Amino acid sequence: MPGDDPRIRRTRALLRSAALELAAARDPDSVTVAEIAQLAGVNRATVYVHYRDRDDLVLDAMEAAIKELAAEAARCPYREPGPVPAPLVALFEHVGERAPLYRRMLGPSGSARFCARLREALAAELSGPFAAGSRPPGHDEVPPEIHAHHVAGALVGLFTYWLGERPPRPAEEIAAMAWNLIR
Repeated sequence: MPGDDPRIRRTRALLRSAALELAAARDPDSVTVAEIAQLAGVNRATVYVHYRDRDDLVLDAMEAAIKELAAEAARCPYREPGPVPAPLVALFEHVGERAPLYRRMLGPSGSARFCARLREALAAELSGPFAAGSRPPGHDEVPPEIHAHHVAGALVGLFTYWLGERPPRPAEEIAAMAWNLIR
């Protein structure tokens, strides 16, 4: 079947939704392909027609959120001094609004593939603006792609720490701390 077939899109949407619902409810490693299939209303073999394994499905389900998060990170005016930029606050708000899922995906029993994909997406989005000179002053001796990977790793680390706080501080507060560290 061609990739633009409505049945394929519908089935994949059902599978992604089921995977996210289950991964948000409990440890993603404990979620089985059979449970995802049952919640999506398809048989187990159908999952393997569309995805290599459970992690591949969960990663695909999170891809839209990853892209949104990376785009917010790239919108920050890193070179300009001043108060915490709204896109950085929006970045943490995005994570905060999806806290149960991000907490599970980034936590000790989370998905290493998700962490790696998130870091890579953040670094890729930041590399362009950083190469164009939109990065904090004083870092010109560091290649832009290395700087982008540094900031991406720091953001993933901050998300992980922040989501582990009980209760997590407000998004605006952690964004202000992140801004001070990035600057």
